[in-house]
Amino acid sequence: MTTPTLPSTPVHPRGSPQGDVRNLSSPLRTLARVLLIASICGAPWAIGAVEPWGWGALMILCLLALILWAVGCAQRGVLRITWTPLYWPFLAFLVLAAVQLLAGLNSDPIATREAVLKLFTDLVFFFLAGQLLNASPENGRALETFGLIVTLLAFALCILGLAQILWSAGPRLIYWSISVQGSPFGPYVNHNDYAGLMEMLLAISVGYILSQSWTPVVRFLLWSGVVLVITSIWMSGSRGGAVALLIEGVIWAGVLLLSRPRSVSLGSLSLLLAVVVSAAAIFSWMVSSGWVGGYAWSVFESSRPLDVTIGDRLRVGVDTLRMAAKHPLMGIGVGCFERAFPTYMTFASDLHWTHAHDDIAEALAETGVPGLMIIVVALFVFFRMAFRHVEERLQHKWGWVQMGATVGAIGLLVHSFVDFNLRIPANAAWFVVCVAIASHPRSSSGRPHKAPRESAPASNSGYVT
Repeated sequence: MTTPTLPSTPVHPRGSPQGDVRNLSSPLRTLARVLLIASICGAPWAIGAVEPWGWGALMILCLLALILWAVGCAQRGVLRITWTPLYWPFLAFLVLAAVQLLAGLNSDPIATREAVLKLFTDLVFFFLAGQLLNASPENGRALETFGLIVTLLAFALCILGLAQILWSAGPRLIYWSISVQGSPFGPYVNHNDYAGLMEMLLAISVGYILSQSWTPVVRFLLWSGVVLVITSIWMSGSRGGAVALLIEGVIWAGVLLLSRPRSVSLGSLSLLLAVVVSAAAIFSWMVSSGWVGGYAWSVFESSRPLDVTIGDRLRVGVDTLRMAAKHPLMGIGVGCFERAFPTYMTFASDLHWTHAHDDIAEALAETGVPGLMIIVVALFVFFRMAFRHVEERLQHKWGWVQMGATVGAIGLLVHSFVDFNLRIPANAAWFVVCVAIASHPRSSSGRPHKAPRESAPASNSGYVT
């Protein structure tokens, strides 16, 4: 009689590092990651998800991704949550908004209810991005793939925007068929919202391209796409977008000069400068040759309005602060600016002001001092987490995607002082995803967690890192 030979494949205990990676790479977890990325990539195409059907679908998709992630964890018997201190201010802000809704501390209950639902959606996106796109070893490859997807998405959106303004007859339309008021660009109703999204996508794309080793032809094509993205932001006529691009460029220059990453030469700084100069040359040629209207120059003309002037924004900002001073304890209610603002207007205007063109001032008016304190704490924690161990992070390819997310989030924060990108569901979802990628702790060392006792039965053990 012969004894059968057992297969030589090693079997790892549930608590070992290899077992953790196996558990974390379940099909449902992968499907949740795919659905998460598909949702945020599809949201801009749905007119920024500003319509009820758009942000409603976004909320359903994020909840479905959350269910898939949870079932995947239960199926493998391991619940591991990557933690960041930013969860506390995010939860506090949501609780504050819920209290305003339930206690009737608002001037428009319907608007506050809608705002609470959107905040909850953003929290779910933030949580999922923190679990599925963090810097842990098992997610490194996913982050690199995410960088490629973002690069392709940015290129596709800029091609749409440029094509619409180059080959549109009569009033500019979205998708050549949807007529909207204002100044649309690409799939967005407002050109500033388009610029806000592209600021984030562009920063991630730059980080991804810098991290990879390309053939000369592929490198040329990728940087040419970046040139077109920058050109499209300038063509949109968004002054806030132009300023945000400048800030992002300064941050990237600082990263390359101060961190001195081994994988990227300092010649990349000259390359980035060449990209910007090329974009400026194309932009100037397209405007001067008559390919597009002279409105594109308004990005460099502060006195020329494309939608509202800088002076109008300043007056609205001052009146918004007056509104905040009248309601310092709890504000007027999240989402209630549009209904409450006409009472506080001190200047004549035939425009209907749906937002304050300053996300920080509007948040202060709607949530009072408690909301402002939460925002300040969140910003402090974000900058502290995002810029920790930069040099070590940039030794990995996925670390450049993380840095791109950091730069993109900062760019949108700068833009938010003169616009309301955080009130656009698609842009808000991208912002919280960028913040999650940038701020969640890295675990590149692959340090194993303490294994449970061998005699203990398999259970849904919680791992919090």
